[in-house]
Amino acid sequence: MQNKKSHPFGSTLEAIIYPLIVLVAIWLIYFAEQIFDINWVRFGVYPRTAQGLIGILFMPLIHAPNDISHILNNSLPIVILTSALVYFYRDIAFKVFTYSWLLTGLGVWIIAGDRGSFHIGISGVIYALATFIFVSGWRRRYLPLQALALFVAFLYGGMIWGVFKTSERISWEGHLSGMVIGYILALWYVNEGPVAPKYQYELEKEMGIEPPDLEGIYNAKMKLLEEQQKEKERIQSLNVSSPLNVIYFYKPSNSPRIKPKGDTEE
Repeated sequence: MQNKKSHPFGSTLEAIIYPLIVLVAIWLIYFAEQIFDINWVRFGVYPRTAQGLIGILFMPLIHAPNDISHILNNSLPIVILTSALVYFYRDIAFKVFTYSWLLTGLGVWIIAGDRGSFHIGISGVIYALATFIFVSGWRRRYLPLQALALFVAFLYGGMIWGVFKTSERISWEGHLSGMVIGYILALWYVNEGPVAPKYQYELEKEMGIEPPDLEGIYNAKMKLLEEQQKEKERIQSLNVSSPLNVIYFYKPSNSPRIKPKGDTEE
């Protein structure tokens, strides 16, 4: 007999496997670039050029070959956020991840300035997933998802500063694009995915069943008890004010009658 899940979420195994696939893919490409001296950067997004369109597909897989901190800083967040997405939003996880991947790259291609450089890295997808999980969890008003939203805000709330231009080497356009896409996806899929379980009265209301008048039932019961108490007090008052008169009938015995003193016998 199979054990049924007691929650509407995905499986733990999937939440481990899929993020690891993404992590292994970006690290394999990074090592291949180091070992075989391949320049993957040219497959990143170059704004508003036909050549740069290919970067919409490959930008998240490519990281700076001469700066290992770039891929290191992105590795743990993409694993945590992808794992949370797959586990808590299993039914829409693939669509949200795919749209985050493609639309973030498209946003960079549209809004980024021409600085003569390619945009690379998976940080835009990280921004999209973090924003989606936070906004979606808060809007659904489902306690586990709200707790997840607060957890993401606690870990990655500081990323908000990444949408501002702080360095020429950082693609703030990718961060901004990812945040916008994540927010849009949270609104778009607000009616899909996990929902809070409904209480009995909510189901009855949807079915048109009137809920019991608990207040009326309580008031009727209290009124009945009050009437019973009054009747009991009335009976007790009658017993006190009109006591029963007990009359004893005495039958004399056959013993000789004792004459009172002074009597004479005739």
